[in-house]
Amino acid sequence: MKLKDKILEILEQNRGTQVSGESIAGQLSVSRSAVWKAINDLRREGVSVNSVRSGGYTLPEEDDSLSVQGICALLGESGYSVHTAAEVTSTNTVLKELAHQGAPDGYVLAAKRQTAGKGRLGRSFYSPEGTGLYMSIILRPKMNAQDALFVTAAAAVAVCRAIEECCPDGETPMIKWVNDICVGGKKVCGILTEAAVDFESGGLEYAVLGMGVNISEPDGGFPEDVRGVAGSLFGSRRCENMRNRLAAAILRNLRQLPQDHMSPEILEEYRRRSLLTGKHAYVHRGDEVRPCLVLGVDDRARLIVKYDDGSEQILSSGEVSVRLEK
Repeated sequence: MKLKDKILEILEQNRGTQVSGESIAGQLSVSRSAVWKAINDLRREGVSVNSVRSGGYTLPEEDDSLSVQGICALLGESGYSVHTAAEVTSTNTVLKELAHQGAPDGYVLAAKRQTAGKGRLGRSFYSPEGTGLYMSIILRPKMNAQDALFVTAAAAVAVCRAIEECCPDGETPMIKWVNDICVGGKKVCGILTEAAVDFESGGLEYAVLGMGVNISEPDGGFPEDVRGVAGSLFGSRRCENMRNRLAAAILRNLRQLPQDHMSPEILEEYRRRSLLTGKHAYVHRGDEVRPCLVLGVDDRARLIVKYDDGSEQILSSGEVSVRLEK
């Protein structure tokens, strides 16, 4: 680990409290000059380290830099292998390649910005710097390929719990089947699970679970094409250390869920948070659009709908999207 990373770890463990250069130098067995140089390296990377003459260094609560040290200081022992990046094409794209190369279960990549963020059904996911958290995790669950929808369901529950933990005064987060988290009727998080199948066993070789969370609105607002549906957790406000806090909360809540992703506990909460149940909506499949009433979610996390002609259908994700009636 580089010296600047060790210093950042100390500052994260003492966030909001001044730590003297002498203390840091003593803990790491380096000179105070080396500490000063490393602090300047951190500042050049965008970490807001405050200093007071003869008073030491402080990582202020309002700093919202994203770092391994910041996430792990809040997460504690977890079994995850956490990594961060300033910019990637897509955290899912990067981790799919690493998973193919053998990266282990629990490998995490969080980024400040994506240049080619991925959404469901080949859509893009708007991922500007400074306003969101973009994170993916490699999972190697023991389950059949047809049950992969449960991975997304479990992630949705974990994200909802994490949002409630980090935003205790906010509205209750709800799940819009199959992969959107909504607060106040607006989408604040999208989840994308991409998997590889072991054709000999019929099970999953791996699943890459990706999520993008809109923490605050970008300057100038969201782009026109998503403005009507996109929202954020804190509007135009900037919040204290929220990216590290939210990343740690999501990972912790995901790990605390039953490791059997098909657990009744997960399904029960997924159903309780369902935004669509009991609502009139439209099922979109290619160019076909059919109005329906959403009856609920079945035991395989699929959506049950009833069409105007009285017929019922069970929908898996596939090429189907469901939109609420306006």
